[in-house]
Amino acid sequence: MPVLEFYRNRGIQLDLAVEAHALLRGDAQQEIPGVSESKEDFENSKVTTVVIQDPAAAQMMGKAPGTYITIDAQGLRESDPLIHDSIAEVLAQKLAELLEIQNIPQNAHIMLVGLGNWAATPDALGPKVISRVFVTRHLHKYIPEQMGPGTRPVSALSPGVMGITGIETAEIIRGAVEKVTPACVIAIDALAASNVERICSTIQIADSGINPGSGVGNTRSALDRNSLGIPVIAIGIPTVVHAEIIMYEAFNNLRKAVPGMSRQINDATLQQTVNNMLMPFGGHLTVTPKEIDSLINNAARCVATALNQSLHPDITSENANLFLQ
Repeated sequence: MPVLEFYRNRGIQLDLAVEAHALLRGDAQQEIPGVSESKEDFENSKVTTVVIQDPAAAQMMGKAPGTYITIDAQGLRESDPLIHDSIAEVLAQKLAELLEIQNIPQNAHIMLVGLGNWAATPDALGPKVISRVFVTRHLHKYIPEQMGPGTRPVSALSPGVMGITGIETAEIIRGAVEKVTPACVIAIDALAASNVERICSTIQIADSGINPGSGVGNTRSALDRNSLGIPVIAIGIPTVVHAEIIMYEAFNNLRKAVPGMSRQINDATLQQTVNNMLMPFGGHLTVTPKEIDSLINNAARCVATALNQSLHPDITSENANLFLQ
């Protein structure tokens, strides 16, 4: 069974556009019309940019039209601040490019939104990033004479999840946007990957908005230009992988390694085995590594550093404490 068919049968939505593109292109055995891909190499990271221009291609990939930038950086999982700073510089550069594509002026107000549940570590990336960013909207409002040209108004919030607040996350964000009127929203969220190697080592930036919870089958209302009336840039890092994907890959490797195993483990047997094993969890289960606490902290620091560099180029390490929450 082709992996893409397995995903569709299981109702698995791919959060990473680079994974969706690779799977769709491999399944079709040809390039996908209306989708372009380019690659760049940096010292501690590799960048793949997927641009979805055609609505038909967007529907095939299950992604909205737009630009999706994927930064692959295994060093993000290491405890090396120098490597993290190098990755943050690339992320800041790519974020600035997306802001330019969306015609966001350098002095325009940006609202940062940390999606996720701060009480659940694999889902706490967004709130942890928000706790480390420079918030300056109030300073520009009340002491504008002390703000240099290299800073912009930035507001931030972590709206929590509906299970805690009883309010749809999109409703909270929409109300905040209507009140403070930012030029753009940058939303940070944890994602689901199809490859365990991508956990906390891949960063995706997209200018197409985001559907919170889509990767784990808990899709909430979309946050995009249509719903908020302004551009929405999404920053996401995979923190979990679907258990059924791991099982599928294990069975496939077994069938390739053992002669005749393909006849014994056919597609129907594979599906039934996965169903039986995941039945106690409603048919779906996501897994995360035991060291997720430190991995999330590394990722949050890197993303926050990139946001601060990109949005406030004149803030240095000497005066940074003035702007921390």
